[in-house]
Amino acid sequence: MRRREFIALLGGAAAIRPLGAHAERLRERILYFTHSAGYRHDVIPLSREILAQLGTNSGAFDVTATEDASEFSTDNLQRYAAVMFYTSGELPMSGDQKAALLNFVRSGRGFIGVHSATDTFYAWPDYLDLVGGYFNGHPWHQAVTIDVVDPSDPLVAFLGNSLRVEDEIYQIRDFDDRGSRVLLRLDPSSVDIGRTGVHRRSYGWPLAWKRTYGKGRVFYTALGHEASVWRDARYQQILTNAILWSMRR
Repeated sequence: MRRREFIALLGGAAAIRPLGAHAERLRERILYFTHSAGYRHDVIPLSREILAQLGTNSGAFDVTATEDASEFSTDNLQRYAAVMFYTSGELPMSGDQKAALLNFVRSGRGFIGVHSATDTFYAWPDYLDLVGGYFNGHPWHQAVTIDVVDPSDPLVAFLGNSLRVEDEIYQIRDFDDRGSRVLLRLDPSSVDIGRTGVHRRSYGWPLAWKRTYGKGRVFYTALGHEASVWRDARYQQILTNAILWSMRR
């Protein structure tokens, strides 16, 4: 083989390697926001650890956890594929920061809300349009049966028709049942619905749903108060599926 041909062959081989490397998709980035302006959940530090591990296990995303609202600028959010809230109360976000979040999701990125994410921004109607409902009390804190509303949905298909979970069980008001696809709902036969503070509504007690906001994908689950739930492999799989779905992966 002539020297010129050998150099050309080496160059061709070098050109092939990056193509193979780029065939594997780079990990996306998730912004996990855990600022508590109201009740603060003890499980938040554990949740950060578990989400980071889920990202590593999936090979699809890395998690940046913060409680600093300044992260919500148009430029900063461009680094992320999805934002995840485990928040409470009226968060200290400016009008520009709120607009950056909404535009981020509208443009086609993901939003995932966990547990008290519906106990957030009651004074900001646009947030209700984003997340789909507000927290309205938790009359039960016990083991319950949860119905899988659509066992064919890929986010929850692995659960079968129902599951048993012990957690703080939310009620939801102002729920956009027409604009949301309910995935999990409390089986009312597993609790005392005659208890004080129970609100009966036509849509029952939804515990997980997905919806769209502009071009973006939104997922919310009311579960996640207890550390035992975060350590539950089923809950971890739900969150992993939801994050991947929100990122269109």
